[in-house]
Amino acid sequence: MKVAFFSAKSYDKEYFDPVNPEGHHRFTYFEAALNGATAALAREHDAVCLFVNDKADQQAIEQLSANGIKLIALRSAGFNNVDLEAASKYNIRVVRVPAYSPEAVAEHAVALILTLNRKTHKAYNRVREGNFSLEKLTGFNLHDKTVGVIGTGKIGQAFCRIMLGFGCKILGFDIAPADDMIKAGIHYCSLDDIFSQSDIISLHSPLLPETRHLINKQAFSKMKKGVMLINTSRGAVIDTADAIDALKNEKIGYLGIDVYEQEEKLFFKDLSEKIIADDMIARLIGFPNVLITSHQGFFTKEALEQIALVTVKNIEDFEKGLHLENEVKL
Repeated sequence: MKVAFFSAKSYDKEYFDPVNPEGHHRFTYFEAALNGATAALAREHDAVCLFVNDKADQQAIEQLSANGIKLIALRSAGFNNVDLEAASKYNIRVVRVPAYSPEAVAEHAVALILTLNRKTHKAYNRVREGNFSLEKLTGFNLHDKTVGVIGTGKIGQAFCRIMLGFGCKILGFDIAPADDMIKAGIHYCSLDDIFSQSDIISLHSPLLPETRHLINKQAFSKMKKGVMLINTSRGAVIDTADAIDALKNEKIGYLGIDVYEQEEKLFFKDLSEKIIADDMIARLIGFPNVLITSHQGFFTKEALEQIALVTVKNIEDFEKGLHLENEVKL
């Protein structure tokens, strides 16, 4: 099959070409993100391969359909960037990679916690400047702290297991509590209980209509003063404007985010020589207790290998008319 990759980076080619060693499929890598204006690039292809910031809305899908595209292969777990109704209307199948490396994202969430807490990023910069002072670098023990985990799917479960190893008490919230987590000692409770009791809250939920801005002004009002909030799920789970207010009034003591509500305009790009027009991200960067990474939680060798393998298998199963195990339906 001829597959057009959108939002392609050097590492996509590095990991996808080896799983297509005999050139059975023809991969074309486009740096441009998919949207209504760039969908024409997929002309003369059979399928498109998309990442998290590609926008497969109705306009883009109409264009893809007009160009003969029959498959959207997501090289990600999330699918909130695809208009599934439009895809169904135009008979375009949608597949994804539901679980490539839960540990990769979970470990990155822990890295954000440890960095914010022990201020290793600040200590690193100090020492390089010859400053060996410990002033303002005080952290806290993770042992015996209460950690609220919102979303206990594969990534959330991997995160819980790590935090149990630190000796934390884990509170979980999920519409489908996991038996393995209950056996491991996770206590499932209401969101209000998580908000009011947790020292650290880590978000691992998908972006759905009911989770959009789940963490908002009302939620912040129920949290402990100085709470640590970590988000490695989807940016819009947090209402960014409300988070900024919570930082200003010191309700949030630490904020670590690997995702951002408007990240499609920023992340995966080198903007070091440009003026960033996004006032909210600029405000967040200005807080000393905020740590932002640009959606790199998935970015490990193991995860990239698995993403490539599963994505290509999804494409081959479609080509052969087989059951699509990882199909996303309405």
